[in-house]
Amino acid sequence: MEENKSVHEITMNIFRKSIPIFQALSDCTRQQIILLLAENDELNVNEISDRLPLSRPAVSHHLKALKQAGIIDSNQKGTGNYYYLTLKESVELMKKLLKAIEENCNIR
Repeated sequence: MEENKSVHEITMNIFRKSIPIFQALSDCTRQQIILLLAENDELNVNEISDRLPLSRPAVSHHLKALKQAGIIDSNQKGTGNYYYLTLKESVELMKKLLKAIEENCNIR
């Protein structure tokens, strides 16, 4: 029984680490930003706000949440930041979570 508790705790810890990703992906605007960045190597805040019905500050707010979740990152070029997708770590964490759930949870 102690071994099962340990496996449960490990799975829950992976799940907790994944929550910021789920929260970032749950927002429609953030989904649109991810799709824009998937279609373009990188974009700055103005380029993103030109493509969405949002103000520059609103776009910056969503970019901050995506960056904190590890879904995007930025490069500074001149006076502007250019944002791009950095999904590798997020995808690896999601794979780890799915594997832990498959191996350790009763799935019907």
